[in-house]
Amino acid sequence: MHATLTTSYTDTRAEDLGWCLGLPSLPALAERTVELGGLKLELRLLGASHQMMIDPASGGLEPVSETVACVPGAATPLPARAATRLGRWEYEFTALTQSFADEDFVARVREIVTLASGHTHGLIGDYPGLPYAVTAMVVERCEAGAVWSTWHTYPQERRIVSTRSRAM
Repeated sequence: MHATLTTSYTDTRAEDLGWCLGLPSLPALAERTVELGGLKLELRLLGASHQMMIDPASGGLEPVSETVACVPGAATPLPARAATRLGRWEYEFTALTQSFADEDFVARVREIVTLASGHTHGLIGDYPGLPYAVTAMVVERCEAGAVWSTWHTYPQERRIVSTRSRAM
């Protein structure tokens, strides 16, 4: 699903992103609910950030809430890698920030747009008036849980923050 976000792009930087687990649903600019083999997941775009929610009724397990956003006081700096137990879920997270030359940045953003727009369980949002400013998410079923990838692009810096998470 492709959405043009109804807000202007805020001049944030890749290093402004933080990571937190367990936050309640935050106001979303775009959202999509996906059901994968008995799991109900909410993909939520929060501007230049995202939130993934796994419904607590999914398999009788505890809820999962992952937020990658600028949330002053609630988020820790974005870790390169993290793993923890969330109730009965095993949760893993990785993040990578990459810098690109102009033409490489544009090519990579186009790849992300193609991937997320064409994905059966994807959500991508772009910002009016600023080419190559996108936030994208895709999710897939994985064994007894789900795995999702996200991309946050920063055209003013030619940087892309990619994350990959798994809850099983």
